Amino acid sequence: MPVLQRLVALGLLLGAAGAATAKASFDFEQLSAQARRLAAAPHRPAASTLPAELQALDYDQYRDIRFRPERALWRGDKLPFELMFFHLGKLQAEPVLINEITASGEIRHIPFNRSDFDYGKNRLSPETWGDVGFGGFRVHYPLNRPDYKDELVVFLGASYFRALGAGQHYGLSARGLAIDTVGGEREEFPRFREFWIQRPAPDATSLTIYALLDSPRSTGAFQFELKPGSATVVDVRSRLFLRAGVTTLGIAPLTSMFMSGENQPNAADFRPEVHDSDGLMVATGQGEWLWRPLLRPQRPLATSFAVRELRGFGLMQRDRAFSSYEDTEARYERRPSAWIEPRGSWGPGRVELFQLPAPDEGHDNIVAYWVPEKTPAPGQPLELAYQMRWQGSEQQRPPGAWVSQTRTGRGYAALAANEHQFIVDFTGPSLEKLASDAPVKAVVTAGPSGRIVERNAYRNDATGAWRMAVRVQHLQGTQPLELRAYLQHGNDILTETWSNIIPPQ
Repeated sequence: MPVLQRLVALGLLLGAAGAATAKASFDFEQLSAQARRLAAAPHRPAASTLPAELQALDYDQYRDIRFRPERALWRGDKLPFELMFFHLGKLQAEPVLINEITASGEIRHIPFNRSDFDYGKNRLSPETWGDVGFGGFRVHYPLNRPDYKDELVVFLGASYFRALGAGQHYGLSARGLAIDTVGGEREEFPRFREFWIQRPAPDATSLTIYALLDSPRSTGAFQFELKPGSATVVDVRSRLFLRAGVTTLGIAPLTSMFMSGENQPNAADFRPEVHDSDGLMVATGQGEWLWRPLLRPQRPLATSFAVRELRGFGLMQRDRAFSSYEDTEARYERRPSAWIEPRGSWGPGRVELFQLPAPDEGHDNIVAYWVPEKTPAPGQPLELAYQMRWQGSEQQRPPGAWVSQTRTGRGYAALAANEHQFIVDFTGPSLEKLASDAPVKAVVTAGPSGRIVERNAYRNDATGAWRMAVRVQHLQGTQPLELRAYLQHGNDILTETWSNIIPPQ
């Protein structure tokens, strides 16, 4: 064969190989450049590759399709992390592309393989589908014992993901970005359209995942560094680009569920409480810690906390006792809290909480996120880094004392019209060192639609906690009423600020 022909043939072979594995030094900057280019072009919805027979599956039929664990990526190499994939179906109709960054720096597309799945009782013809892509993926790691790889994190649907620490059960979810959850004409759900996952070393204790986000009005580059443990840590780096203006740009959004609790009991349910999270906690740069108990309102309710500098926020599951839930299947006491801590200054903005009515515990009805004071102009990058900690019994708390429960009710005395009573317990080191007869004062304020009728603070000798009793009259029932309270001893503020909202009637 002539030399020229050999060179042409060699080039064709290399080109064919490059279709499966592309040599590249993939990093966050390269992904960011891709997101910037994408933002400069009109949005193109993902092309549907969902075969009609998958579209026709009902919920139970779709759940009967399972990934075969023995086919997990990296299992044969005995690496500390493994990947398993979710099948496309009626509930996950938009495909995501998934790539592996090999140890040598090559980018290898992971194709759909029908042999990786058990289709159960379904009568399907996957051999005719081709490479339809995946619905998402999950990461496995020996989180609870060395001989078994537990689920560690799941990326599935839009930009949703969930993670676990040791001994935890799945509960609330995080998202890459939220757009116009409140304030716009309709909410937009950006989605992760492609992932690049770094192949771990044999002794790796962390896993790096890159993701490309896309929606009609946004694109973004994300880097996730997963560090499993008793509290699994996810270090997030993001760079966002807007295609067009938005009303509410929700950063580091968290989504959870609240149906009933000590502050909103449900007499029709044998379980005392049903929730994945029981409160929103916010830490400000001025040293104030805020706690807002969650609720299930009759109508959508949006509230927010404006801060000049954010130290952190999270949807927390503080109540860790099984007796608070009495649910042997759901095990709500093991649902994680998620605490978001900015890396670097995020500047002024607000933490927004959106609470919705919900028919049952299968519907997430709680959303919290950070909204920057200034929304970037289209094409202007917004780079934010933060750490997420998925926590169990040992979780982020204020340094002094915190709310351990909020209860409502009439007690022994009848309440006047439009009057509410709250019993709030505080616990923590700043209170434990006080004498039982220390002069502790309940400092309580109400918004313009309320009047404080009674306030009191005393030590509960049965538990050692300090209790605050508040009675307030809701003067304008058509308006929400916000209450703020904390315990004080002399000039010392002992506790976080209990910030409770009474919805309009």
